[in-house]
Amino acid sequence: MLLIGIAINLSILIYYKYFTFILNNLHSLDFEFSISEDTILLPIGISFFTFQSISYLVDVYRKTVPAQKNLLDLGLYISLFPQLIAGPIVRYEDIYKEIKSRTVDREDFSEGILKFIRGLAKKVIIANNVGLIADKAFAIPAADLGTSVSWVAIICYSLQIYFDFSGYSDMAIGLGRMFGFNIKENFMHPYKSTSVKEFWRRWHISLSTWFRDYLYIPLGGSRGSKLRTYINLIIVFFITGLWHGASWSFVVWGLFHGSFLLIERSFKIQLPVYLRFLNHLYLLLVVLIGWVLFRSDTLEYAIQFIGHLFDFSSGVDNYVLVYLNYYTLLIIFLGILFSMPVRERIKKWVLNGIF
Repeated sequence: MLLIGIAINLSILIYYKYFTFILNNLHSLDFEFSISEDTILLPIGISFFTFQSISYLVDVYRKTVPAQKNLLDLGLYISLFPQLIAGPIVRYEDIYKEIKSRTVDREDFSEGILKFIRGLAKKVIIANNVGLIADKAFAIPAADLGTSVSWVAIICYSLQIYFDFSGYSDMAIGLGRMFGFNIKENFMHPYKSTSVKEFWRRWHISLSTWFRDYLYIPLGGSRGSKLRTYINLIIVFFITGLWHGASWSFVVWGLFHGSFLLIERSFKIQLPVYLRFLNHLYLLLVVLIGWVLFRSDTLEYAIQFIGHLFDFSSGVDNYVLVYLNYYTLLIIFLGILFSMPVRERIKKWVLNGIF
């Protein structure tokens, strides 16, 4: 029954999100199909509520949580509106008690409002502004890109995707808090990481822990041979990339991160304390190049874009730099600043009476 339930959920997800992608790949192998791009309309949030449904089935099977006998209460969990569209992925075990009995006091409600406002500020003030520059830059033909424009583009996109996604997560967590649901944090300043392993402990935490608990560990995790562990990691990151979108660019992005994770597991290099900043620079470089793969429409464009990051050419269409005025430079600076745990540090200083 568990396998049937998982198969039904995955079948729905595969049909709506990947069916056209599969047919297009078969078509490229000379299989003839006739299907319109607009034939299948993707339901909003299907990746999130499908994974939530699967985690519920598995947790009930494992007897981690009791089965929900009330269809409306189960529907509330699967379609909880604050996080339905953009996450985070909520585990049933985290909120099933709150579905039945929850309280909202003034402190919770005010904390929820503040969390929502911070998320909205991330989205509107930072993500939208740097996203405009990134969109203009990625619209330039690859042959016309210059080194300066390429670096501006990928830095802006890195800030856009972080503040956009973490902003939505904060708004969902804040809304949930206002209604009495305590949804776990989804981002913990991933750009301060010093390794790919640490990055995935801080980036989209609900997804990485979902794959750990419901895919990596059931596959055997790291309990088998080193080769088996590596195969398990490659499978996880292959599916991680595919989960983000029906495109080979996303798959390559996932495998790109997975390959560096394997390298880190194979070669554990301990740098002296005064050289630890090199670990941070390494992580940022890997992540930035990875975002090129993630953002580019095709692999060919991504490869050319990455080449322009290091060929020190001036480019032809540097009109993107026109958007770098005092306001946007301030936004980029604030984005870089607040991608680090600055707010927590200032709060700690205030509490300790430094200010």
